[in-house]
Amino acid sequence: MSTSVYLLTICLPLATVLLVFGMKYFAAVQQARSRLAQDEAYRQLAAQAAQSQAETAAQLASMSVTLARLESRTASVEQILKQVE
Repeated sequence: MSTSVYLLTICLPLATVLLVFGMKYFAAVQQARSRLAQDEAYRQLAAQAAQSQAETAAQLASMSVTLARLESRTASVEQILKQVE
């Protein structure tokens, strides 16, 4: 058996094992990157939802104040109408 054939029969299985582990490592890295990107997207979505909720709460408070003013005006108009009767 020649030396080159002997080295080839030893190196090919070793190269195959290294290639398989390299592909496994590469797949794990890609999964981690995609998971990180997905987590970042969820964080941005949560931040937008929190901001929208705060804006909605502020608008609701403003509408509540406006409604209270309208109720007081309506009450004063009713009182005036009762006095006219």
